Amino acid sequence: MRKARPLALLIFLLTPVCLFAQPTATPPIPPPAIVLNQSGFYADGPKQAVVTGLALKDVFYLVSVHDNAPSWQGRVDTVFFGRLGPGTASANSSVETRLADFSTFRHPGTYRVVVPNYPNSWPFTIGANRFTPLTAAALKGYYYQRSAMALTPGYAGEWSRPAGHPDTAVLVHPSAASAERRAGTAVSTPGGWYDAGDYNKYIVNSGITMGTLLDAWEDFPGYFDTLRTDIPALPMPAGARDAASRVPDLLNEALYNLRWMLTMQDPNDGGVYHKCTNAVFDGMVMPGVTKAPRYVVQKSTAATLDFAAVTAQAARIFAKFPRQFPRLADSCRRAALAAWQWARQNPAVIYDQEAMNRAFQPAVTTGAYGDRQLDDEWFWAAAELLVTTGDTACLSVVASQIGRPLSLPSWSNVAMMGDYSLLRHRAVLPRGLQPAVDSLNRQLLDMADAYVKKMPATAFHTVMGESTKDFIWGSNSVAANQGMLLINAWLSQHDRKYLDAALSNLDYILGRNALNLCFVTGVGSRSPLHPHHRPSIADGIDAPVPGLLAGGPNPGRQDHENYVYTEPETAYLDQNGAYASNEIAINWNAPLVYLAGGLEALQGYFAR
Repeated sequence: MRKARPLALLIFLLTPVCLFAQPTATPPIPPPAIVLNQSGFYADGPKQAVVTGLALKDVFYLVSVHDNAPSWQGRVDTVFFGRLGPGTASANSSVETRLADFSTFRHPGTYRVVVPNYPNSWPFTIGANRFTPLTAAALKGYYYQRSAMALTPGYAGEWSRPAGHPDTAVLVHPSAASAERRAGTAVSTPGGWYDAGDYNKYIVNSGITMGTLLDAWEDFPGYFDTLRTDIPALPMPAGARDAASRVPDLLNEALYNLRWMLTMQDPNDGGVYHKCTNAVFDGMVMPGVTKAPRYVVQKSTAATLDFAAVTAQAARIFAKFPRQFPRLADSCRRAALAAWQWARQNPAVIYDQEAMNRAFQPAVTTGAYGDRQLDDEWFWAAAELLVTTGDTACLSVVASQIGRPLSLPSWSNVAMMGDYSLLRHRAVLPRGLQPAVDSLNRQLLDMADAYVKKMPATAFHTVMGESTKDFIWGSNSVAANQGMLLINAWLSQHDRKYLDAALSNLDYILGRNALNLCFVTGVGSRSPLHPHHRPSIADGIDAPVPGLLAGGPNPGRQDHENYVYTEPETAYLDQNGAYASNEIAINWNAPLVYLAGGLEALQGYFAR
């Protein structure tokens, strides 16, 4: 007769079976929805919506919304119907999708997509110039970031505010002290843009921001010359105030930051201070409420080379406006050359904030923008100087790096900014460099072709999300920069596939995503309401400052907030404290301006 096994032994033997029998929990996902570009579509462009979740019916309908009445009151007519595509499991979340493609429908009007047993889509419009309001809003976002200028009701509306942080008596931090400017010396560095959700001003991040905005004007001057954003004109000589002398709003806005950048260069040696900053971040208050001392901190090679690149590019652009801005181009050119010379004498001065704080007081704990790899800054500065000045002293730096593997631009890797300028201005480059520029163009096209090839297999039929690595801090800027690259591919080849792919990423930003959210404040039917942005938090106005691109899904969640959704393409939280996914930043808005404005400038090519 067998002995009965002890109860404890039975529990021990059975417990692993029970544990392994438990089903794996599925991460939470957003509710099923019909997601699409909430700003609308060009009549001759691709028009797609994505249905998330398991649609039980295979059909979708396009219905017309009339009379400007809310959808539940207005008369609706079915104007198109089609079949949903097959189900696709997303590689970036537990979401499943089906595609609703109505590209063949071209009649202008306002519509919704309807799928049985689903909430209707947000309303959208088919027609021309769909993204000019977006482009204007994204560009005007910089006006709202202006430091040391009162935002008046006539231009800022309900977001008007007093000037903050005059920065006319900024102290030289001990880390930045020199024989000519000792620690504690007061210097004047007014103006410029607040960097992000905070009130500090950083040369490194201003560098890529300015370069991207100036690229937009160089590539599409006809469009940006006529874009109006309702911002105040900067002072000009009396003889240059007629209508014929009008400065494009994009350049007007960029100039406000450029003039600040010029004050950050030490006139004694040409080096550039890394940032103008408080020692610690301000609280969640309006600008100028706190009166903490402001500092310029140590010079760095990265900041100085970014400055050299921007001022060299600005020199050739503002040379086209001699009546409006006499001597500005010459000033920028001299500043760029002085910065280049300082960098040659100081080729590897790294901004290491922790080391600086061990050596000097007060400790500075605001954004570091520290960069230990400087090859990309050297390349960008050399490329811009070569294009603007023709100085062959920069040629060896360009020749030594052109042809390296390409990667999208970011504040810490600006090499592609130089690539764009070399391709744009290849006609003025030395003949001996032309074969390398040909090879560079092929590299860019290979990168764009890889994006185009993978796009149809993605769950949201966008270039964004082809890799889980797209979802990082500031992921929406990845989408915008991918779009910028694709537009540059179109500029090279005039192949519509590149425009379609670029537009897919604008569709993503404006709502065709797993969250059913337009990521630009004040745009579309559903957009962020609580960005990590001090003026939007502290101004007492329900609506956030408009035209600002939120960072986007970031599974890193470095802010440690309580996220409802945590997978790569859903890890976004519309709360003030969620700075890892919901902060705004000047370098994220810039490629959005380029992408939306570039597509507007090229919209006629969708009909060819």
